Amino acid sequence: MKMSKGQNGRRVLGFAVVATVLAAAGAAFAAGGTLGQPSPWEYTLQPSASPVMDNITWFHNFLLWIITAITIFVAILLGIVAVKFNAKSNPVPSKTTHNTLIEVVWTIVPVLILVGIAVPSFRLLFQQLDIPKADLTIKATGKQWYWTYAYPDNGKFEFDSLMVADKAPRLLAVDNEVVVPVNKVIRIQTTGADVIHSFAIPAFGIKIDAVPGRLNETWFKATKEGMYYGQCSELCGKDHAYMPIAIKVVNDQEFTTWVEAAKKKYATNPANSYASIGAAAQ
Repeated sequence: MKMSKGQNGRRVLGFAVVATVLAAAGAAFAAGGTLGQPSPWEYTLQPSASPVMDNITWFHNFLLWIITAITIFVAILLGIVAVKFNAKSNPVPSKTTHNTLIEVVWTIVPVLILVGIAVPSFRLLFQQLDIPKADLTIKATGKQWYWTYAYPDNGKFEFDSLMVADKAPRLLAVDNEVVVPVNKVIRIQTTGADVIHSFAIPAFGIKIDAVPGRLNETWFKATKEGMYYGQCSELCGKDHAYMPIAIKVVNDQEFTTWVEAAKKKYATNPANSYASIGAAAQ
């Protein structure tokens, strides 16, 4: 069955419209989901709860639009070439070898696109790496296979945090959550006690390796109260999938109350949560 040039053009235009709609839907869906944890069938970023994650989400959507525009443009060019310059439409092929204007454009435009991507990219990297003056410091030590947290600014107490098998959300809930105040700059110092681990909280836009013998730093400022979950993101052994991270963001008064209670609780029983990893993993 033969298809006219007009039909081919309409088909190419239809594909372009569908691609644009899908890109817009993906960008809009990025704002949905469950705060602080993954959602069923989620394929975009978790909802943001920090200034850094706000910029990561914006940059992600910005790149999505650029990639979509480039893909649609290339698809349209391929459609035009297939329809207009096939052997049937042009039995005598053109012998044109150079076009100065086209060569200048296809050199300059990609450079401008890359510069447009590089500027916000470098700005985001600077924001992630330039740690502001911290209101609170927490040291997170990755172990096989759980996390130990210390609060050097609040009495130097520490506690272990292990996964709890019969508590929701599955594979993310722990016995002892990290507690931080809302709208405060939290500095996270990470290290590993045995092998390399990785401390990651998607809603805060942080991910940093915990390396034995080395102290790495990152930061976040939670802008919304609630529970936020992450996991070790570095393959660290057989129970790698069972060492989640849980951070509870509360107001200043609740945090002060928790600190006073934690000083007593973890001072009297520092090894409070050496539960069986095997039992937790089942």
